[in-house]
This record gives sequence, structure tokens and C-alpha cells, in this order.
Amino acid sequence: MAVALISGSAGLIGSEAVRFFSELGMDVVGLDNDMRQYFFGAEASTKWNRQKLETQLGAYRHHEVDIRDYAALEEVFAKYGSEIKLVIHTAAQPSHDWAAREPFVDFSVNANGTLNMLEAARAHCPEAAFIFTSTNKVYGDTPNALPLIEEATRWEIDASHRYWPGIAEDMSIDQSKHSLFGASKVAADVLVQEYGRYFGMNTACFRGGCLTGPNHSGTQLHGFLAYLMKCAMTSTPYTVFGYKGKQVRDNIHSADLIAAFHAFYQNPRSGEVYNIGGGRESNCSMLEAIELCQEITGKPMKYSYSEDNRSGDHIWYVSDLAKFKAHYPEWGITYDVPRILAEMYSVNQERWAVS
Repeated sequence: MAVALISGSAGLIGSEAVRFFSELGMDVVGLDNDMRQYFFGAEASTKWNRQKLETQLGAYRHHEVDIRDYAALEEVFAKYGSEIKLVIHTAAQPSHDWAAREPFVDFSVNANGTLNMLEAARAHCPEAAFIFTSTNKVYGDTPNALPLIEEATRWEIDASHRYWPGIAEDMSIDQSKHSLFGASKVAADVLVQEYGRYFGMNTACFRGGCLTGPNHSGTQLHGFLAYLMKCAMTSTPYTVFGYKGKQVRDNIHSADLIAAFHAFYQNPRSGEVYNIGGGRESNCSMLEAIELCQEITGKPMKYSYSEDNRSGDHIWYVSDLAKFKAHYPEWGITYDVPRILAEMYSVNQERWAVS
């Protein structure tokens, strides 16, 4: 039986991948030690999601392994060996704010942990497709130098600019402010590319915009769309940081991202890089997202504004999906932002008790 091995398996993208590939008939092996709780506190724990996976999926086997522990990691890879046909590496420290608090932890998880995953795969399943969830933060704050125009509810790029359809993979990752999180993810991103080019492995970096969905354990430091809806539903005060609340992000639903992973798995390539997000089909500013949350919940949000933007934060970021769509033309976006938020509201009525 073909095995899919997924790190960060109780997180948003990991758990979506577990369900998807389990439903395809693959045996799924998950690695997750709930480090998200260490990063962001009890509200961000993914234990509830792990328990759901173990209860609902008969073909799921969980290993509470820290990806920084190579010996423990290699033991799992060795157990399944060449039966592993797919590796999806989602485990990470995901917040650029948090990274500055504990740089050693951030780098050891994001960079060293990725190196461990690659080496274990090279040793035990070198033919497997290896998918890495990278980030648009590898571009640092270079997107902020684009010719942006202030509109009523958002910042926009000049329509004549070549990046109007979205930021493409040819944007430089050099000479910019990344945040320490961005730097650790750059190291991991380049390693994944190199294992493809140097060792001939089937590797891909998916440089994500905002990855989101109803199973996101969103917190103030990470997962803005889920956390925003949670605040709207629970009447929790929310703070908008800088740029007049007009900063723009593209948002991709976890199901659309996993569909992209599946397309790559079916026809893998070596050392690829893809910008992946909602693109022009699914994006919003902070002000627009707040308005949508108010419309969906039927009540005003309690939010305030701080002039201090987060260091290195993007003013406008929309992914150009053209390269991935050219390689995998059967794939496309199926969720836009209103549908994503409506689903979050519907699914989390019990988990996020409405005040």
C-alpha cells in the first residue's frame, strides 16, 4: 500500500492532506507533537484535530515526533521505507513576530527540521514526491517597493505593472527585510530546491500566501482570517496593525491547496518553486475582511487601529498562479474569501461559542 507521510499532520494544511490522501486509499502516517501550543498558547493547540483524525480515519497512524530529532524521525521513515510515495512537509514555526522571541527555536524547527525531513526521505524513499509548504515571506519586504495606489478600502498595484496579475516567482529574495521567520524559511526553501537539483529528487516549494480554512487554530500572531472570524463570533477585541487597514492578502482555502499538492504528486517535477495563494480570484484587505465578518455574523466587530505595522509586513501581496496553472492546467481556485469566511462561521459555531 502506498504511504503518504505528512509532518504537521494535526495542523490546518496537514490535517486536510491527511483526510484527502486517506480518502484516495493511501495509508497516511502523521508526524505532529503539538508544538503550535508551545508557540501560541493553549488556544492554538491542535490536539483536538489530532483526536478527530485518529477517531475518524482507520488508515491514519500518528507519531508524536519532533522534526528536530533526526534519530526519531529516521526511525519512522525507516519503518515505512520505499512504501512512502509522498512526503508533505507542513510542520513549522509560522509566525514572523514569534521568531524574534526565540530565534534558535525558530531556525531549528524551520531550517534544521526541513533538512532532517529531506535527509530521511533521501535515505529511505528518494523516489517519493516531496512537497514543502514555503511562504511568500521568502521575498521579504520587496513587494512593498511596488507602485501601489491607495483606494477607498485597499492598496492596489498599478494596473500597467507586470505584477498586476500577482507576484511571480522571478521576484528577488535578496536585499530585503524578511523577518527571522522569513530567513529560516528561505533556508528551508533553498534546501528543498537543492535536494531536487543536486540529488534528483522530486521536490517542490509552494510559496504560500495566506493558507486558511475552517480547521485553522488561528491566533493573534498567525492565521489572520480564522482569528478575525473567531473574534467576530466571540466579540473579542481585534487590533489592526498599520497601513490604514488597507493591506491586501490573497487567501487560499486548504482544500484548494491540497488539490494543488495532489496535482504535483500525480506528475512530479524536480526542484520546482510555485507561488500559491488565492491570486486575483480570492484576496481581500483587512477592512474588507472585517466588513465581510460583520455581514456574516450580523453584528459589529470590536476592533481598534494601531499605526505601528508589523516589521517587514507586506502592504500588498497577491500570488501569480500562472506558472502552476501552466504546469497543471486541470487545477484552479474553487473558494473565494466570502465563501471561506462563511464556511468558517458555519463550521465553528460549537468550537467558537458565539457570545
